[in-house]
Parts: sequence; structure tokens; C-alpha cells
Amino acid sequence: MILIADSGSTKINWCLVKGDKVIKQAYTPGINAVMLTAKEMSDRIHHELIPEFLAQEIETVYYYGAGCINESVCENVRQAIQASINCHRVKVYTDLLAAARALCGHQAGIACILGTGSNSCLYDGEKIVENVSPLGYILGDEGSGAVLGKVFMGDLLKNQLPKDIRESFLSQYKLDRDTIIRSVYREPAANRFLASFMPFLRKHIHRQEIHDLVFNQFCAFIRRNIQQYDNYQEYPLNFIGSIAFYFNDLLCEAVEHCGCKMGTVIQSPMEGLIEFHKEV
Repeated sequence: MILIADSGSTKINWCLVKGDKVIKQAYTPGINAVMLTAKEMSDRIHHELIPEFLAQEIETVYYYGAGCINESVCENVRQAIQASINCHRVKVYTDLLAAARALCGHQAGIACILGTGSNSCLYDGEKIVENVSPLGYILGDEGSGAVLGKVFMGDLLKNQLPKDIRESFLSQYKLDRDTIIRSVYREPAANRFLASFMPFLRKHIHRQEIHDLVFNQFCAFIRRNIQQYDNYQEYPLNFIGSIAFYFNDLLCEAVEHCGCKMGTVIQSPMEGLIEFHKEV
């Protein structure tokens, strides 16, 4: 049996797989590996993952995670998993490779993530050959839930949105200016806080102000990331993540507006990863 983990900043999807059959599946809170020590990750896995997973004899763990940006971070993740889970081998990769493998399989293509954060790469069917650094939600992450939330919140608090939208939002979420400022600047996981308002944007996407906000961010993602790849026009743009999935129509509009071709859009990489690892 193998255990596949798809870890984002918001949640981790764990799948215990035998052949192409899912034996057990569970979700635990997300881990950004660059922000935690091996012991902190191990403690969280041990306490959050259900005992039936931890007791299994697992041949290989394939962990795809946010923040797995270099070998030092990946080694911390390996140590954390081996301290918690009974397994022979642990393979740790970036979540971007998970997107590429799930979207493109063994074919060359452009794979993009639009979820709480955003990322993209040019993939040759085996490995990532080009990657424009996403830079996180302060310096980059265009089109992500965190940045959409950040721009929306700024517009809201600076009275750039119609009064009825502002009042509806503050009433629905029981928020005021001071609480928002504290949550963004002083509380942990500000990116998740900002991304948590995507259902409100989706509900009001018919309003021109919200439509333009989301559309402009999608265009910025393409312009500042995709259009830097060599021969990007030759490949359809494939997307994974909740933002891409739930704002699919508007994303297609932005892709066409930027002169690119639309490819596949899926919410989660797990099905594609199960298929990929069944073949290797």
C-alpha cells in the first residue's frame, strides 16, 4: 500500500491506496512546511491523523506539500512523517509537482495552482523545467484566494465598493475594521483569513465591481507568470484549486482575453495523483 498526501495551506488530503483503490481517506488541517520544524509537523500529524492510518504498514508515502521549496525543508517533512507513520520510504515533493502530475500526467504542459495561494510551472512530462516564483500573498500570488481577499478587503475598507456590498459583507461576517486589521496583521494564518471570503465574492460575482476585481487578478496571474514561459502560446493552461474550480467561467474569460488557450480545470489533484502513481 502507498499513502498519498496532498498538503495545502488550508488542508491536507490523505489517501491510503492499494493499486488504484482508495482504502481510506482523511482530511487534516493544512501545513506549510517552510514555517514549521520537523517536531512541530510530527506532533501535528500524530495528533490529527486518525490512528488507523498511523498503524498501517505502508510501503511508500508520497507527500506533496506547500512550502516544500528546498531539500532542507523536504528533509524536515520526511523526518516528521517517519516519526509518526510506519513506512519504508518517504518521498517529498512540492505541491506544484502534484499539480503538474495530476493535470498533465506524463505529457508536457503548463500547470497552474489557484487556491489559497497561486503558482505555475512549465512541465516536460517528467519534471518542472521552469517556474516563476509565486512570492507569497504579500509580493505575489496573483489570482489566489488570499490576494483576492486582500484586494477586496482593501477596497471595502477604503470605500471603493458600493455601500450595499460593504454593509452586506460586514453584516454577514460580523466584522468591523479593527477586527479585520487585527486578523490580518496580528493573528496567524492571515492568508487563510483573507481567502475565507471567497464564497461572498462568488455569490456577488454578477456585480461589476466584484467581477472586475476577480477578472483583473486572473489577468495579472497570466501576465506576471504564464507569459514569462518560453513558447507559452503552444500549451493550453491547466488549472487546479478551489479558486480555479469555482470561478471557472471568469477564468476562461481571462485566459481568452490574454490570448491563451484554456485546458483542464480540476478542484483537487488526488484523483490524478492516484492514477500517476498506479503507473509508476
